[in-house]
Amino acid sequence: MVSLDGTVFTFRRDMNTIYQQVGALLQEDGRCSFRVWAPLANKVTLSLDVADMRSYAMERGEYGYWETIVERIVPGTKYFYVLDDGNPLPDPASRHQPEGVHGPSAVVDPYFSWTDQAWQGLELSEMIIYELHTGTFTGLGTFEGIQSRLDYLWQLGVNTIEIMPVGQFPGTRNWGYDGVFPYAVQDSYGGVSQLKALVNAAHARGMAVILDVVYNHLGPEGNYLAEYGPYFTDKYKTPWGQAINLDDAYSDPVRAYFLQHALLWLDEFHIDGLRVDAVHALWDNSATHFVELLSESVKALEKRTGKKKVLIAELDLNNPRYVRPVTEGGYGMSGQWVDEFHHALHALLTGERKGYYEDFGDISLLEHSLQHVYVYTGQYSLHRQRCFGQAPTGLPYSQFVVFTQNHDQIGNRLKGERLSVLLSYEALKVAAAAMLLSPFVPLLFMGEEYGERAPFQFFSDYGEESLIAGVREGRRKEFAAFNWEGEIPDPQSEEVFNQSKLTWETHDGLLGYYQFLLAFRKSRPAMQDRTSEGTVVYPGSGQPVLAFERKGNGDRLLILLNFDKAPQEYRLPLSTATWIKLIDSTATSWKVIDGVAPERLQSAAAITLPPLSAIVYEKYDDV
Repeated sequence: MVSLDGTVFTFRRDMNTIYQQVGALLQEDGRCSFRVWAPLANKVTLSLDVADMRSYAMERGEYGYWETIVERIVPGTKYFYVLDDGNPLPDPASRHQPEGVHGPSAVVDPYFSWTDQAWQGLELSEMIIYELHTGTFTGLGTFEGIQSRLDYLWQLGVNTIEIMPVGQFPGTRNWGYDGVFPYAVQDSYGGVSQLKALVNAAHARGMAVILDVVYNHLGPEGNYLAEYGPYFTDKYKTPWGQAINLDDAYSDPVRAYFLQHALLWLDEFHIDGLRVDAVHALWDNSATHFVELLSESVKALEKRTGKKKVLIAELDLNNPRYVRPVTEGGYGMSGQWVDEFHHALHALLTGERKGYYEDFGDISLLEHSLQHVYVYTGQYSLHRQRCFGQAPTGLPYSQFVVFTQNHDQIGNRLKGERLSVLLSYEALKVAAAAMLLSPFVPLLFMGEEYGERAPFQFFSDYGEESLIAGVREGRRKEFAAFNWEGEIPDPQSEEVFNQSKLTWETHDGLLGYYQFLLAFRKSRPAMQDRTSEGTVVYPGSGQPVLAFERKGNGDRLLILLNFDKAPQEYRLPLSTATWIKLIDSTATSWKVIDGVAPERLQSAAAITLPPLSAIVYEKYDDV
């Protein structure tokens, strides 16, 4: 890699040696290279779990890597590593755990007959994202099940699916954030071949695939990485367990482990992007932050393959550094989730004010998010008890992903209730309009488009009693700040998992409404302008009304959202013009055939907005 002035950095040359690919790498001729990082071991042995239990002494290379090459290996061959005559251990970079997290690793066939050569990927700005959980999205609970619903998603208007983590976890049910073999595809989901087939099928329909990955911690059960070397550090603390060693002694091969993991999905699996979990918990004081290095590596892959790849941060910090270009002092990620848009919208519609919702609830905060992305851009936060945030000045709206619901915001409620349980039908339509008519990148959570009423709860399938007790206690503490009443569902219960599966029982009208708004979003020229000049928010003077314009490309739209259960008289704060109604959420068809709001407006006139309504007008002419 070369700097802007043509100078080759020495540390980049060293990285090519230190940042080696690990795991069992099978070649077409049957030769398989087994490579593992174990810097503190004096001896490492490969033990093939075959009839005669063959063992091979591994050769130590630079920086603590051990390697051996074995002939005539077939896919499915099981193996362990043995360090210093200790217990046999599965491979930290295992691609397949056929007997679960405590069993042997298995060699996989990396080859697949791809048919997506013409696929170039999507820019984040083009994406309409649909987040789903493999185990609960369909009755099959597999990648094949997802593939069976791709046509439905395309007809809905979605062009990107985001899959919650698929790394091998204990048991058969988990959200995925407790995975312990990041390189291995969860066997109960269908494994490597089914995932590749899903990606290939999505690309054939013009749909991108994003995968959720976790680099800030690993789960507790079946986590053998510490047996091999200093993958973790005590320098930092996380809410979920030991922090990953990204900047302490021996950290380079650890950084390499996760960088190679990211490139595995984006290159071999043809996946179009990664949503990186909780990047604020990637503690790294290196001169080059891990996230910057990740962005740099992905951009190099883009250049080599000619395929667009995106990196989306989940970030509990209103810090635009993560998504600013590296040339401007940032880390270079493509975009980030914006939780505060959700919090402002949720608190406004539900009236909830406990936990982190105590910072939200006023209409002005949603106005602020719509104009400035974050709600808190330096002002005092009651919940955090400090000043918080920085405005993402100069960044386009298309770098920010918003939602009315997601797995966290539903699943981390006591009963896992969706908005369809908390809100009326009319309020659901207002919420959808706030998201889908905004200048941000929209994300739907599976089932919201038709009003799914089944909960999405937290579930796990641990085998160790101490962990089971710890998870139950952890859930109890997590809910304490919200003062929710009722019995906490048992995460270990198979019934809780089954209750979280989609029923596919649609709410009359809501699915069509989502389809209509998504088509409108894609077809209107004003909706394509994601610059700060393309969205103008008008203060509501304390009324529960959100009024804003979307304009650009010769198109101008006025969007009026009434969040109150009573009619609101609103005076348009606009220059003289005539406005013609395009959308009315109170209408049976959402067009101008019926509905309460007037079909024609003059600027500066007063309009009575129906209760819980979303009304859209287009500028007709000047008077």
